[in-house]
Amino acid sequence: MAHLTASLRHRQGTAFAELGLTPATARALHELDPDRPLPARDLADRLGCDRSNVTALVDRLEQAGLVERRTDPADRRQKTLVVTGDGRGVRDRVTEVMSDSRLLAGLSDTELSTLRDLVWKVSDGGCPEPCDPA
Repeated sequence: MAHLTASLRHRQGTAFAELGLTPATARALHELDPDRPLPARDLADRLGCDRSNVTALVDRLEQAGLVERRTDPADRRQKTLVVTGDGRGVRDRVTEVMSDSRLLAGLSDTELSTLRDLVWKVSDGGCPEPCDPA
């Protein structure tokens, strides 16, 4: 499991670096909905981190031209995060990288089902249908 996770992180990290992002900035961009501005405090909640960390992430995204801070029209004291046009394209690519399953491409459908069932079994003691709990 650790080897699989490390391999996946390495592949994602390499792809994110090609986009000029770190894994943390990629995840932050991924969490932003291009059609709904979001306050930075809400992004911090989604990422499960301190607001000061989000400030640094947003600074990097803003410097790259992927995100803008804008005044919230409903509450002018608050800034919201808006994904730019360039940010939308990069975010789409980040989403592709995060869902890339090439690491598992060599497995048959039966092997994939077995892997899924085993991961479910060790992760929470249960498994989805048609998992055989025995």
